[in-house]
Amino acid sequence: MTAAWFTLVCVSEESLLSGSFEQLAMPHFERLYNFACWLTHDRQEAEDLVQETYAKALKGFSSFQQGTNFRAWIYKILRNAFLTSRTGLKVTATVPLDLEGDEENLPKIRETPESILLQRSDRELVQKALEQLPVAYREVLLLCEVEEMSYQEISATLSIPMGTVMSRLSRARRALRTSVQTAQVQKMQGA
Repeated sequence: MTAAWFTLVCVSEESLLSGSFEQLAMPHFERLYNFACWLTHDRQEAEDLVQETYAKALKGFSSFQQGTNFRAWIYKILRNAFLTSRTGLKVTATVPLDLEGDEENLPKIRETPESILLQRSDRELVQKALEQLPVAYREVLLLCEVEEMSYQEISATLSIPMGTVMSRLSRARRALRTSVQTAQVQKMQGA
């Protein structure tokens, strides 16, 4: 997906502030789109979400404080647009806080044709497990691991304390690990 399908319409020269919005926003386009795909599980909906994000960001660009973290600011707009589109659905679902479990170390696998096939299969298991995580866990995990945001950036993006970021990230990783391990066991028992 490229930025080619997205065009700014009905925008005055003044609101673009000599192109600074475009210079700040467009480098984030592909990553915002990927994040939106993970959140929505639907490419068309992700495209709509990104377009809505850019429209809202452009409209509110005058409220952006130059010198602050633009990436966190625009991701926050995307997240808020996503949550607004989900009002009354899964957004209000509670997130269990007591997902305690023993951490197991998985053995290292050597690169063989069989291990490559297993890695591809495992990638599918991880993706399915990630899709099943509650939004609160999934978004923290994706922002940290995929978007490589710092805890501070995630805290600013999600408007939650840094301690909450760390605890959600820990719980998300634990839940993901448990889900993948359970799926692997089921897969082995079914084979």
